Amino acid sequence: MAFQDLLNRVGNMGRFQILQIAFLLICNVILAPQIVLENFTAAVPGHRCWVHILDNDTASDMDSGILSQDDLLRISIPLDSNSRPDKCHRFVQPQWHFLYLNGTFSNVTEPDTEPCEDGWVYERSTFLSTTVTEWDLVCGSQVLGSVSKFIFMIGNLIGPFLGGHLSDRFGRRLIFICALLLMAISGTCTAVAPTFLIYCSLRFLTGLCFLPIYTNSVLLMIEWTSHKFKALVTTLLTCAQCFGLILMSGLAFVFRNWRHLQLVVSVPIFFLLIPTRWLSESARWLIVTNKPQKGLQELRKAACMNGMKNSGDTLTMEVVRTTMREELEAAQIKPALCDLFRTPNLRKRIFLLCLLRFTAAIPVFGFTIHLQHLKSNVFLMQCLTAASSIPASFAAMFLLNHIGRRISQFFFSFLLGISMLATVSAPEEMQILRGVLITLTGANMYAAVSGNNLHINELIPTVIRARALGVIGIATNVGAALTPLFMILTMYSASIPWIIYGVFSFISCFIPLLLPETKNQPLPDSIQDVENESIYILMVFVVCVCVLGGKVQDKQGRKVPSSK
Repeated sequence: MAFQDLLNRVGNMGRFQILQIAFLLICNVILAPQIVLENFTAAVPGHRCWVHILDNDTASDMDSGILSQDDLLRISIPLDSNSRPDKCHRFVQPQWHFLYLNGTFSNVTEPDTEPCEDGWVYERSTFLSTTVTEWDLVCGSQVLGSVSKFIFMIGNLIGPFLGGHLSDRFGRRLIFICALLLMAISGTCTAVAPTFLIYCSLRFLTGLCFLPIYTNSVLLMIEWTSHKFKALVTTLLTCAQCFGLILMSGLAFVFRNWRHLQLVVSVPIFFLLIPTRWLSESARWLIVTNKPQKGLQELRKAACMNGMKNSGDTLTMEVVRTTMREELEAAQIKPALCDLFRTPNLRKRIFLLCLLRFTAAIPVFGFTIHLQHLKSNVFLMQCLTAASSIPASFAAMFLLNHIGRRISQFFFSFLLGISMLATVSAPEEMQILRGVLITLTGANMYAAVSGNNLHINELIPTVIRARALGVIGIATNVGAALTPLFMILTMYSASIPWIIYGVFSFISCFIPLLLPETKNQPLPDSIQDVENESIYILMVFVVCVCVLGGKVQDKQGRKVPSSK
């Protein structure tokens, strides 16, 4: 925790931090569309079986020219349980007698039907092309649409663990740049994927990179700022992602072909690699990993850019070693993954944080990647939820700074569960009400995410923070990977997945209450800081009990003066 003294010498929020944060925010604006991209590129349009008499351009006018499209559809496609044309079956032979039946007769035998042997005809007024229309991911192959999202989430599952381990070993900056490059390549190649298998493989690589980029963005911001700015930085990062989602809805509205849209959101990532040569490594990480000379160079660079040249001159290696003496001694022993579970207090924190992120990820990702299933205008809803999340994030920052991290998260998650259940309960005919509820759900979701991200980073020591975030990311993405599988339950009822998401949101609201409050507390730098913090809290508690007990005994020991 002594790094705060060094940070005060070079400026804890000057031009250096502002430029670094601005670049990382721009990166997240451009990267955010990748997480919701399949709301548009994998949208399922209206469809029905291809039938010869209706869709064959060479059919003669003698056969079909005298009949309307509705008549041809009636004799070719059976009706489903909702009296709408069936999406997955057609009549074996045209049922001409249906043209003369005005009602339902008991003596009419059920005509034979068959699956769509010759493919499907898709409604293209909203999307000209999607992965669903490209590879016919409907009817018997409908589950493959969820499989592609599941594979993307598997990439998200592996990415934090791998990226966290590498970030703690090789640095935040290097892994950030490598993940950025890999995402640019995989995203661009996805746009020209010739087969569904290659498409899924490339989406896996994209998922592998997303969270390491996001995690290292957070680390490179909060490890350069003091505790009073951490809530602001986290809020700005959430707002950057919201701007990215607003941008996504606009791009998806303009580019209705999925390959074009995939290309438009992936190619700009290459241009983000140019400014990374000026991106600074975390001086906090350099020092606590026994690289004080490089850490001193970064600190002097920050002091120079912040206009504190005198501090830069007085900042010497001796000052760094004296200030960070305990951290440098601890750095002689390289932390390993098992150190997360070796000490009791850190082990408890990691377990609770994993449980928190698992239960929180299910409603968050369930809502985010399945927005198109809520039967509303997906372009408008994506834009409204992202736009409403910006003021919600600033409201979250206010509550996080004034009532604390724990109570705020309880409040956000509870509201998220209520709004999600209310959305799925609203009738489909009441589109305005559903739109309002969907917007509120998105706002609550991003407020909850802001609180979770801030609290987690404040509870984990710097020396092993990225690795811990990787472990917690595994729990997060196990929950995220389950969300597409829950959506398969829509074959039984369209409401079941959303009810599950809402229930998990209620469960997640209680877990932060079991964690320590971190408002106005400095970031822990070593594992020992976490253990000492708990000992300090216990000592304060004991002192308070003793003081209160002494006052009570003092009052009881005083004798009431006699009236005599």
